[in-house]
Amino acid sequence: MARVLVAEDDPDIQQLVMYKLGRSGFETMAVADGAAALAAVRRFRPDAVLVDVRMPGINGIELCRELRRTPVTAKLPIVMISAQGRPQDRELAYAAGCDDYLVKPFSPRDLVERVQKLLVEVRA
Repeated sequence: MARVLVAEDDPDIQQLVMYKLGRSGFETMAVADGAAALAAVRRFRPDAVLVDVRMPGINGIELCRELRRTPVTAKLPIVMISAQGRPQDRELAYAAGCDDYLVKPFSPRDLVERVQKLLVEVRA
């Protein structure tokens, strides 16, 4: 069973994502800010991370950069979730090291499919 860490500060979105991933067979853990996400990555050892761009403290871009700088998490699949859909927002996220970028509102099914696809690519 793949493990997914969800770093999202909006409780409604966090709950929706956790529910959909859980129903799809993933083991999940949720945190509401970037500092908690860094600690949870070390403790939970996820196979993938979903990261909201705008979070208190360490934002999603900074979190992504930190995960890429750390050898143990450098190849960890990261899906960035954001309400910002402008090309420059996407470019910033990809430059920080995310593997995929999903704009809110999003289809929960699309989210699950993207996570599954990234996990298959990493294992290939």
